[in-house]
Amino acid sequence: MNLRRTRAVARKEFRHIIRDPRSLIMALAVPLVMLILFGYALTLDVDRIPTLIYDLDRTPQSRELIDRFRGSRYFQLIGSVDDYRTIERQIDRDRCLMAVVIPEDYAERLIAGQEARVQILLDGSDSNTASIALGYAEALIDTYALELQMNALARRGGRRHIVPVRARLRVWYNNQLKSRNYIVPGLIAVILMIIAALLTSLTIAREWEWGTMEQLLSTPLRPAELVLGKMMAFFIVGCADMLIAVGTAVFVFRVPLRGNPLFLILTSCIFLAGALCWGILLSALARSQLLAYQLGMLTSFLPAFLLSGFIYAIENMPVVIQLITYLVPARYFIVILKAVFLKGVGMEIVGWEVAWLVGFAGVVFWLASRRLKRTLE
Repeated sequence: MNLRRTRAVARKEFRHIIRDPRSLIMALAVPLVMLILFGYALTLDVDRIPTLIYDLDRTPQSRELIDRFRGSRYFQLIGSVDDYRTIERQIDRDRCLMAVVIPEDYAERLIAGQEARVQILLDGSDSNTASIALGYAEALIDTYALELQMNALARRGGRRHIVPVRARLRVWYNNQLKSRNYIVPGLIAVILMIIAALLTSLTIAREWEWGTMEQLLSTPLRPAELVLGKMMAFFIVGCADMLIAVGTAVFVFRVPLRGNPLFLILTSCIFLAGALCWGILLSALARSQLLAYQLGMLTSFLPAFLLSGFIYAIENMPVVIQLITYLVPARYFIVILKAVFLKGVGMEIVGWEVAWLVGFAGVVFWLASRRLKRTLE
């Protein structure tokens, strides 16, 4: 491989980038816009659930239970009702997600040490949100009922009873359970995969459409030098996108960066090189800018968004789909990003993921060079 010829290709491609300032601005601005848009729009937090109260008991105990709901950040009481029909109407109009119905004998049964039931009505059209809201409500009701029963037993027995087992919750790495800290690092991988694949998916196809590929084929330029030279020019743009994305995550979304920044940059460059080579391979296969763009979007956005574990847990997918996810490079890069950002670990923990990214970049570079070599022959 001749470095002089490689630098010449990189210089030529970089001049194309500089001469098209609108495309350059778009390449630098799109990651920032996507990160801010998805970072604020995508959230897994379920709080301030619109809740109605139907209190049939109307006792101090039932009012205190209502105050517990009012004081919780997970619920937003929007009013009280006097019949089930109003609850049904509010849920049908999407004004209410949950309703709490307190029966007439709630306080009586609770103080007597019997089972006191509270009815929870939920809008199940969004099953995930409904199940989370149900968990919050059950935990709040059970905690309050236990406190009332323990106080009643203490008054009867003259001494305070102590719960034999009390769980103390401690959350590591994301102690406030902010979904933003989970989503934003994954967004960086998705955005870099999309931008890198789209940046280079047009480069070879453009040469064919412009009729300049024949001139390149007539030179002593080797396929590997052509691939590496074109990748180097867009690698600079990709690195700028990566720094913008990481800076936005840290300074705008306040995602903690607990790991080594140099390790983060190194692994990002490895992932970026593989994604750029993937775009060049698609461009060499398509020979049409439109087809190359469509293939780039299809093979970068959808797998990175759906099959990388970014939003949907891979463990919950069918076995066949889980096997397919092993071929998605964003899956491994997301693991690295979350480990570096939130856990502060390095190569000793994510060494397998780094090795896979290196292998992916090498294989795709070889395939792209092989494809161009067949064209030359």
